[in-house]
Amino acid sequence: MTGSRRTLLGTSTAALALAFSTLILTATNSAAEPVDYGKGDGAEESGGNDETGIYAAARIQYSGSVAKNGGTGNVTSADVNWTPPPCWYAPYLGAKDFKKKMSKDLENAASAPGMTGHAGAAIGETKRHYEDDYGWADTPGYKDYNVEKDGEGMFWAGVENPDEPDILKRTSCTDLPFWVDNGEAPPPQYEEAITPEILAALAYQHMQLPDTEVSLRPEGTTKVNLPTWAWLDRAVFDEVQATASIDVPGFALQATTTAKPVSLKLEPGTADAETYPASGECTINADGSIGEPYAKGKADQTPPCGITYLRSSGNGTYNLQATITWEIAWTGTGGAGGDLPDGTFGNGQEVVVQEIQAVNR
Repeated sequence: MTGSRRTLLGTSTAALALAFSTLILTATNSAAEPVDYGKGDGAEESGGNDETGIYAAARIQYSGSVAKNGGTGNVTSADVNWTPPPCWYAPYLGAKDFKKKMSKDLENAASAPGMTGHAGAAIGETKRHYEDDYGWADTPGYKDYNVEKDGEGMFWAGVENPDEPDILKRTSCTDLPFWVDNGEAPPPQYEEAITPEILAALAYQHMQLPDTEVSLRPEGTTKVNLPTWAWLDRAVFDEVQATASIDVPGFALQATTTAKPVSLKLEPGTADAETYPASGECTINADGSIGEPYAKGKADQTPPCGITYLRSSGNGTYNLQATITWEIAWTGTGGAGGDLPDGTFGNGQEVVVQEIQAVNR
């Protein structure tokens, strides 16, 4: 973001943040009430107030294999440097509704204690920006809040990702609301404006992978130095999809994120064990399965995917971790698409390992 858009004629950014902190919105889940995107004939509530009092922007809807109630899914990115977007810009209100909302906010801000000096100047310059067609740098101004174009577009505003733990990142989309005509893309300087790629990343964040338990033979209880076979059938090991979309008059985007299983990582839960293959990474077979089911007569064979425990678990158990790696890609509106970092999700299974007792005569 350029400094010219964050500062009005030298007015401090701190003053702007103080005056307009109410304009940083919090994204809500798909169960929330949708926004009324009429031409401003309704009351202020047409913006979609929820029980928290937040004046909400356009809702992002999630579908497919996603966590319930808009929560974060169970996928862990294999790339520790990758994170979902902490905030973005999205359609907010039509011109007449925006005028009602902004006029009231400016009035309240101007009457608040301490709104003098830089803070008072910020309020005055912003009123000029939306009322008197006053622009700066690469940001045009608006005459009477653009009400002559009501119904032909919307003001966009910053939206926080409620699942972002870093408050500084979550509240970093601080540009003042800007106008976008129906069917047009946001100005290029707003790099965080919602796109199919951002929606794909949000779908990734909300994706829920299946709790797939690995088949083991022997099952539950095995013997020291006896190979334990591990496998996953194709029927329980298939692609998973999650979709995120946004749809308001004059603007609609969607992206579908697809997770495809590619390998299974076995971690025995003890150093006293051998894995097959030695890396513990069992790759997917041509038929979409992993490993090979145990069959009678194979007890002395080395499994293509499995474990041999070298020491008894005593009176306890070993916690076998079976982690599946998923290859993740996305497609979206307009033919957009690409790859996202691989995801992982694992389950723990308790394994009892017993000593083989021998009797000498």
